[in-house]
Amino acid sequence: MDQDDLSPKILLAPLDWGLGHATRCIPLIRELLRQQCAVTLAADGKSKRLLQQEFPQLPFLDLPGYDIEYAATAWGLALKIVAQIPKLLAAVKQEQAWLESLVAAQPFDAVISDNRYGLNHASIRSVLITHQLRIKAPLTLAEDLLQETAYQYINRFSECWVPDAEGENNLAGELSHPLTKPSIPLYYTGPLSRFGQNKAEEKPGQLLVLLSGPEPQRTLLEESLLNDLQEYTRPVVLVRGLPGETAPVAVPENITVYNHLPAAELEQTIREASLVIGRCGYSTVMDLAALQKRSILIPTPGQTEQEYLARHLMQKNFAFCVEQKKFRLKHALELVERFPFKPFETTNNESLQRIVGRFVSSLKKTETPRE
Repeated sequence: MDQDDLSPKILLAPLDWGLGHATRCIPLIRELLRQQCAVTLAADGKSKRLLQQEFPQLPFLDLPGYDIEYAATAWGLALKIVAQIPKLLAAVKQEQAWLESLVAAQPFDAVISDNRYGLNHASIRSVLITHQLRIKAPLTLAEDLLQETAYQYINRFSECWVPDAEGENNLAGELSHPLTKPSIPLYYTGPLSRFGQNKAEEKPGQLLVLLSGPEPQRTLLEESLLNDLQEYTRPVVLVRGLPGETAPVAVPENITVYNHLPAAELEQTIREASLVIGRCGYSTVMDLAALQKRSILIPTPGQTEQEYLARHLMQKNFAFCVEQKKFRLKHALELVERFPFKPFETTNNESLQRIVGRFVSSLKKTETPRE
Protein backbone atom coordinates (compact mmCIF):
# COMPACT_ATOMS: atom_id res chain seq x y z
CA MET A 1 0.00 0.00 0.00
CA ASP A 2 1.35 3.44 -0.98
CA GLN A 3 2.27 5.77 1.91
CA ASP A 4 -0.09 8.43 0.49
CA ASP A 5 -2.94 5.98 0.99
CA LEU A 6 -2.10 5.92 4.71
CA SER A 7 -1.98 9.71 5.09
CA PRO A 8 -5.11 11.39 6.45
CA LYS A 9 -6.89 12.98 3.49
CA ILE A 10 -8.04 16.47 4.41
CA LEU A 11 -10.09 18.96 2.42
CA LEU A 12 -9.45 22.61 3.30
CA ALA A 13 -11.57 25.50 2.02
CA PRO A 14 -11.37 29.22 2.93
CA LEU A 15 -14.12 31.81 2.56
CA ASP A 16 -13.73 34.17 -0.40
CA TRP A 17 -14.42 37.51 1.38
CA GLY A 18 -11.11 39.20 0.61
CA LEU A 19 -7.80 37.33 0.74
CA GLY A 20 -7.44 37.17 4.52
CA HIS A 21 -9.16 33.83 4.99
CA ALA A 22 -6.85 32.27 2.40
CA THR A 23 -3.65 33.84 3.75
CA ARG A 24 -4.26 32.76 7.33
CA CYS A 25 -4.76 29.20 6.12
CA ILE A 26 -1.18 29.14 4.79
CA PRO A 27 0.50 28.31 8.14
CA LEU A 28 -2.17 25.69 8.80
CA ILE A 29 -1.60 24.06 5.41
CA ARG A 30 2.15 24.04 6.06
CA GLU A 31 1.57 22.34 9.41
CA LEU A 32 -0.77 19.73 7.92
CA LEU A 33 1.82 18.92 5.27
CA ARG A 34 4.56 18.78 7.92
CA GLN A 35 2.45 16.21 9.76
CA GLN A 36 2.20 14.18 6.53
CA CYS A 37 -1.42 14.85 5.65
CA ALA A 38 -2.67 14.65 2.07
CA VAL A 39 -4.26 18.08 1.60
CA THR A 40 -6.73 19.09 -1.10
CA LEU A 41 -7.69 22.76 -1.38
CA ALA A 42 -11.04 24.13 -2.52
CA ALA A 43 -11.55 27.76 -3.57
CA ASP A 44 -12.12 30.04 -6.53
CA GLY A 45 -11.20 33.52 -7.74
CA LYS A 46 -8.40 35.47 -6.03
CA SER A 47 -8.23 33.03 -3.10
CA LYS A 48 -7.58 30.12 -5.45
CA ARG A 49 -4.92 32.04 -7.39
CA LEU A 50 -3.13 33.02 -4.18
CA LEU A 51 -3.10 29.50 -2.75
CA GLN A 52 -2.02 28.00 -6.08
CA GLN A 53 0.98 30.32 -6.05
CA GLU A 54 1.89 29.21 -2.53
CA PHE A 55 1.14 25.48 -3.00
CA PRO A 56 1.37 24.63 -6.71
CA GLN A 57 1.94 20.96 -5.86
CA LEU A 58 -1.44 20.50 -4.15
CA PRO A 59 -4.65 19.39 -5.87
CA PHE A 60 -7.39 22.02 -6.17
CA LEU A 61 -11.15 21.79 -6.45
CA ASP A 62 -13.36 24.59 -7.70
CA LEU A 63 -15.73 25.73 -4.98
CA PRO A 64 -17.84 28.80 -5.83
CA GLY A 65 -17.60 31.71 -3.44
CA TYR A 66 -20.45 33.62 -1.85
CA ASP A 67 -20.08 36.43 -4.42
CA ILE A 68 -21.16 39.11 -1.96
CA GLU A 69 -21.68 42.59 -3.38
CA TYR A 70 -20.27 45.55 -1.49
CA ALA A 71 -21.03 49.26 -1.49
CA ALA A 72 -19.11 52.53 -1.57
CA THR A 73 -20.56 53.81 1.74
CA ALA A 74 -20.94 52.39 5.24
CA TRP A 75 -24.75 52.60 5.26
CA GLY A 76 -24.88 51.26 1.73
CA LEU A 77 -22.83 48.25 2.79
CA ALA A 78 -25.10 47.54 5.77
CA LEU A 79 -28.18 47.64 3.55
CA LYS A 80 -26.56 45.46 0.90
CA ILE A 81 -25.51 42.81 3.41
CA VAL A 82 -29.05 42.64 4.86
CA ALA A 83 -30.53 42.38 1.37
CA GLN A 84 -28.17 39.51 0.55
CA ILE A 85 -28.98 37.35 3.59
CA PRO A 86 -31.18 34.99 1.50
CA LYS A 87 -28.29 34.71 -0.96
CA LEU A 88 -25.89 33.84 1.88
CA LEU A 89 -28.19 31.17 3.29
CA ALA A 90 -28.61 29.69 -0.19
CA ALA A 91 -24.82 29.60 -0.62
CA VAL A 92 -24.44 27.72 2.68
CA LYS A 93 -26.96 25.12 1.48
CA GLN A 94 -25.21 24.83 -1.87
CA GLU A 95 -21.80 24.21 -0.34
CA GLN A 96 -23.37 21.63 2.00
CA ALA A 97 -24.76 19.78 -1.03
CA TRP A 98 -21.40 20.16 -2.81
CA LEU A 99 -19.60 18.54 0.12
CA GLU A 100 -22.12 15.70 0.35
CA SER A 101 -21.56 14.84 -3.32
CA LEU A 102 -17.79 15.16 -3.00
CA VAL A 103 -17.45 12.91 0.05
CA ALA A 104 -19.66 10.31 -1.64
CA ALA A 105 -17.20 10.22 -4.55
CA GLN A 106 -13.83 10.74 -2.77
CA PRO A 107 -12.55 9.25 0.52
CA PHE A 108 -11.78 12.31 2.63
CA ASP A 109 -11.13 11.81 6.34
CA ALA A 110 -11.84 15.39 7.40
CA VAL A 111 -12.80 18.84 6.17
CA ILE A 112 -11.42 22.11 7.55
CA SER A 113 -13.50 25.16 6.71
CA ASP A 114 -12.39 28.74 7.24
CA ASN A 115 -15.67 30.57 7.90
CA ARG A 116 -17.71 28.54 5.40
CA TYR A 117 -20.62 27.45 7.58
CA GLY A 118 -21.97 24.83 5.18
CA LEU A 119 -18.84 22.68 5.02
CA ASN A 120 -19.64 20.17 7.74
CA HIS A 121 -20.43 16.51 7.22
CA ALA A 122 -22.08 13.86 9.37
CA SER A 123 -19.68 11.01 8.48
CA ILE A 124 -16.29 12.77 8.63
CA ARG A 125 -14.63 15.11 11.12
CA SER A 126 -15.43 18.76 10.36
CA VAL A 127 -13.50 21.76 11.73
CA LEU A 128 -14.57 25.38 11.52
CA ILE A 129 -11.93 28.11 11.73
CA THR A 130 -13.30 31.46 12.87
CA HIS A 131 -12.28 34.36 15.09
CA GLN A 132 -15.81 35.79 15.05
CA LEU A 133 -17.65 34.02 17.84
CA ARG A 134 -19.28 37.37 18.57
CA ILE A 135 -20.39 39.12 15.37
CA LYS A 136 -20.48 42.86 15.86
CA ALA A 137 -23.57 44.88 14.95
CA PRO A 138 -24.87 48.41 15.67
CA LEU A 139 -27.22 47.10 18.41
CA THR A 140 -26.54 44.62 21.23
CA LEU A 141 -29.86 42.89 20.53
CA ALA A 142 -28.77 42.35 16.93
CA GLU A 143 -25.44 40.95 18.13
CA ASP A 144 -27.23 38.47 20.40
CA LEU A 145 -29.43 37.33 17.52
CA LEU A 146 -26.47 37.00 15.15
CA GLN A 147 -24.52 35.00 17.73
CA GLU A 148 -27.45 32.65 18.36
CA THR A 149 -27.88 32.10 14.61
CA ALA A 150 -24.15 31.61 14.03
CA TYR A 151 -23.92 29.06 16.85
CA GLN A 152 -26.68 27.01 15.24
CA TYR A 153 -24.30 26.53 12.30
CA ILE A 154 -21.06 26.34 14.31
CA ASN A 155 -22.40 23.60 16.57
CA ARG A 156 -22.89 21.33 13.53
CA PHE A 157 -19.10 20.99 13.27
CA SER A 158 -16.98 18.54 15.24
CA GLU A 159 -14.84 21.32 16.72
CA CYS A 160 -13.92 25.00 16.30
CA TRP A 161 -10.41 26.47 16.00
CA VAL A 162 -10.00 30.14 16.95
CA PRO A 163 -6.94 31.93 15.49
CA ASP A 164 -6.12 34.02 18.54
CA ALA A 165 -4.36 33.78 21.88
CA GLU A 166 -6.48 32.20 24.60
CA GLY A 167 -5.70 34.54 27.47
CA GLU A 168 -6.08 38.22 28.29
CA ASN A 169 -3.33 39.27 25.87
CA ASN A 170 -5.22 38.69 22.62
CA LEU A 171 -5.79 40.43 19.29
CA ALA A 172 -9.52 40.07 18.66
CA GLY A 173 -11.04 40.95 22.04
CA GLU A 174 -14.75 40.17 22.35
CA LEU A 175 -14.85 38.78 18.82
CA SER A 176 -12.89 35.70 19.85
CA HIS A 177 -13.60 35.73 23.60
CA PRO A 178 -17.38 36.12 24.05
CA LEU A 179 -19.09 35.40 27.35
CA THR A 180 -21.08 32.56 25.76
CA LYS A 181 -19.11 29.92 23.85
CA PRO A 182 -20.28 27.31 21.30
CA SER A 183 -21.21 23.89 22.67
CA ILE A 184 -18.62 22.02 20.55
CA PRO A 185 -14.93 21.71 21.60
CA LEU A 186 -13.12 25.04 21.20
CA TYR A 187 -9.37 25.38 20.66
CA TYR A 188 -7.27 28.56 20.45
CA THR A 189 -4.48 28.09 17.91
CA GLY A 190 -2.77 31.40 18.64
CA PRO A 191 -2.67 34.06 15.91
CA LEU A 192 -2.13 32.49 12.48
CA SER A 193 0.43 34.28 10.34
CA ARG A 194 2.13 33.03 7.19
CA PHE A 195 5.20 35.05 8.21
CA GLY A 196 8.15 34.36 10.46
CA GLN A 197 10.39 32.44 8.06
CA ASN A 198 12.70 35.20 6.78
CA LYS A 199 14.84 38.06 8.08
CA ALA A 200 15.34 41.52 6.60
CA GLU A 201 16.69 44.81 7.90
CA GLU A 202 14.31 47.77 8.28
CA LYS A 203 14.93 50.64 5.87
CA PRO A 204 14.48 53.96 7.71
CA GLY A 205 11.68 56.08 6.28
CA GLN A 206 10.33 53.43 3.89
CA LEU A 207 6.54 53.37 3.82
CA LEU A 208 4.55 50.28 2.85
CA VAL A 209 0.95 50.55 1.66
CA LEU A 210 -0.68 47.14 1.95
CA LEU A 211 -4.09 47.01 0.30
CA SER A 212 -6.63 44.22 0.63
CA GLY A 213 -10.33 43.55 1.01
CA PRO A 214 -13.40 43.69 -1.20
CA GLU A 215 -14.29 46.14 -3.92
CA PRO A 216 -15.16 48.93 -4.33
CA GLN A 217 -13.58 49.91 -1.01
CA ARG A 218 -10.13 48.55 -1.94
CA THR A 219 -10.03 50.81 -5.00
CA LEU A 220 -11.46 53.82 -3.14
CA LEU A 221 -8.73 53.61 -0.51
CA GLU A 222 -6.07 53.09 -3.17
CA GLU A 223 -7.18 56.20 -5.06
CA SER A 224 -7.24 58.27 -1.87
CA LEU A 225 -3.77 57.11 -0.81
CA LEU A 226 -2.25 57.66 -4.25
CA ASN A 227 -3.59 61.20 -4.19
CA ASP A 228 -2.04 61.86 -0.77
CA LEU A 229 1.24 60.23 -1.80
CA GLN A 230 1.78 62.82 -4.52
CA GLU A 231 3.29 65.03 -1.80
CA TYR A 232 5.32 62.23 -0.16
CA THR A 233 8.92 62.13 -1.43
CA ARG A 234 10.43 59.26 0.55
CA PRO A 235 10.47 55.62 -0.68
CA VAL A 236 7.04 53.90 -0.84
CA VAL A 237 6.11 50.33 -1.71
CA LEU A 238 2.50 49.74 -2.76
CA VAL A 239 1.17 46.16 -2.70
CA ARG A 240 -2.28 46.30 -4.28
CA GLY A 241 -3.67 42.91 -3.20
CA LEU A 242 -4.64 41.91 -6.74
CA PRO A 243 -3.18 38.47 -7.55
CA GLY A 244 -3.42 37.77 -11.27
CA GLU A 245 -3.70 41.46 -12.20
CA THR A 246 -1.16 42.68 -14.79
CA ALA A 247 -2.28 46.23 -15.65
CA PRO A 248 0.33 48.86 -14.67
CA VAL A 249 -0.37 51.84 -12.42
CA ALA A 250 0.99 55.32 -13.10
CA VAL A 251 2.83 56.52 -9.97
CA PRO A 252 5.71 58.87 -9.08
CA GLU A 253 9.26 57.50 -9.25
CA ASN A 254 9.55 57.07 -5.48
CA ILE A 255 6.70 54.52 -5.44
CA THR A 256 7.30 50.87 -6.30
CA VAL A 257 4.11 48.98 -7.19
CA TYR A 258 3.35 45.27 -6.94
CA ASN A 259 -0.08 43.85 -7.74
CA HIS A 260 0.71 40.86 -5.53
CA LEU A 261 3.70 39.33 -3.76
CA PRO A 262 4.20 35.70 -2.68
CA ALA A 263 4.45 35.19 1.07
CA ALA A 264 8.26 35.14 1.34
CA GLU A 265 8.71 38.32 -0.71
CA LEU A 266 5.86 40.08 1.07
CA GLU A 267 7.36 39.23 4.45
CA GLN A 268 10.68 40.75 3.42
CA THR A 269 8.88 43.87 2.14
CA ILE A 270 6.99 44.29 5.42
CA ARG A 271 10.15 43.77 7.48
CA GLU A 272 11.96 46.45 5.44
CA ALA A 273 9.20 49.03 6.01
CA SER A 274 9.46 51.47 8.89
CA LEU A 275 5.66 51.91 8.84
CA VAL A 276 2.80 49.96 7.27
CA ILE A 277 -0.52 51.43 6.15
CA GLY A 278 -3.34 48.97 5.50
CA ARG A 279 -6.81 47.73 6.27
CA CYS A 280 -7.85 46.58 9.72
CA GLY A 281 -8.67 43.09 8.47
CA TYR A 282 -7.91 40.43 11.05
CA SER A 283 -5.43 38.49 8.92
CA THR A 284 -3.47 41.70 8.26
CA VAL A 285 -3.54 42.39 12.01
CA MET A 286 -2.14 38.91 12.75
CA ASP A 287 0.64 39.30 10.16
CA LEU A 288 1.71 42.71 11.45
CA ALA A 289 1.57 41.50 15.06
CA ALA A 290 3.79 38.53 14.19
CA LEU A 291 6.39 40.88 12.71
CA GLN A 292 5.84 43.54 15.43
CA LYS A 293 5.50 46.33 12.88
CA ARG A 294 4.25 49.84 13.55
CA SER A 295 1.12 50.41 11.53
CA ILE A 296 -1.68 52.77 10.58
CA LEU A 297 -4.82 50.69 10.06
CA ILE A 298 -7.97 51.94 8.33
CA PRO A 299 -11.14 49.87 8.90
CA THR A 300 -13.32 49.26 5.86
CA PRO A 301 -16.36 51.58 6.20
CA GLY A 302 -19.42 49.66 7.33
CA GLN A 303 -17.54 46.50 8.33
CA THR A 304 -18.43 46.36 12.02
CA GLU A 305 -15.80 43.71 12.75
CA GLN A 306 -12.98 45.96 11.49
CA GLU A 307 -14.42 48.99 13.24
CA TYR A 308 -14.46 47.08 16.54
CA LEU A 309 -10.93 45.75 15.94
CA ALA A 310 -9.70 49.30 15.34
CA ARG A 311 -11.02 50.42 18.73
CA HIS A 312 -9.63 47.33 20.47
CA LEU A 313 -6.16 47.68 18.90
CA MET A 314 -6.00 51.38 19.73
CA GLN A 315 -6.89 50.67 23.37
CA LYS A 316 -4.13 48.04 23.52
CA ASN A 317 -1.67 50.36 21.67
CA PHE A 318 -1.03 47.59 19.16
CA ALA A 319 -1.80 49.85 16.16
CA PHE A 320 -2.76 53.41 15.32
CA CYS A 321 -6.21 53.32 13.69
CA VAL A 322 -8.20 56.01 11.91
CA GLU A 323 -11.51 56.13 10.04
CA GLN A 324 -11.26 56.28 6.27
CA LYS A 325 -13.28 59.50 6.01
CA LYS A 326 -10.91 61.19 8.47
CA PHE A 327 -7.68 59.83 7.02
CA ARG A 328 -5.16 62.30 5.61
CA LEU A 329 -1.68 60.91 5.13
CA LYS A 330 0.30 63.93 6.29
CA HIS A 331 -1.73 64.35 9.49
CA ALA A 332 -1.69 60.61 10.24
CA LEU A 333 2.10 60.47 9.89
CA GLU A 334 2.42 63.34 12.37
CA LEU A 335 0.13 61.66 14.91
CA VAL A 336 1.74 58.25 14.61
CA GLU A 337 5.11 59.64 15.66
CA ARG A 338 3.62 60.41 19.09
CA PHE A 339 1.62 57.18 19.42
CA PRO A 340 2.87 54.84 22.23
CA PHE A 341 3.11 51.61 20.24
CA LYS A 342 3.21 48.43 22.29
CA PRO A 343 4.36 45.32 20.38
CA PHE A 344 2.03 42.35 20.64
CA GLU A 345 3.69 39.56 22.59
CA THR A 346 3.57 36.85 19.97
CA THR A 347 3.90 33.18 20.71
CA ASN A 348 5.42 30.53 18.47
CA ASN A 349 3.34 27.93 16.66
CA GLU A 350 3.36 25.38 19.47
CA SER A 351 -0.40 25.78 20.00
CA LEU A 352 -1.09 25.19 16.30
CA GLN A 353 1.30 22.23 16.18
CA ARG A 354 -0.29 20.67 19.25
CA ILE A 355 -3.86 21.15 18.02
CA VAL A 356 -3.11 19.84 14.52
CA GLY A 357 -1.12 16.95 15.98
CA ARG A 358 -3.99 15.91 18.24
CA PHE A 359 -6.44 16.19 15.35
CA VAL A 360 -4.29 14.19 12.93
CA SER A 361 -3.70 11.48 15.55
CA SER A 362 -7.44 11.17 16.12
CA LEU A 363 -7.96 10.70 12.37
CA LYS A 364 -5.34 7.96 12.21
CA LYS A 365 -7.03 6.12 15.07
CA THR A 366 -10.50 6.21 13.51
CA GLU A 367 -9.79 5.78 9.82
CA THR A 368 -10.33 2.42 8.14
CA PRO A 369 -7.87 0.96 5.58
CA ARG A 370 -8.58 2.03 2.00
CA GLU A 371 -8.67 -0.48 -0.78
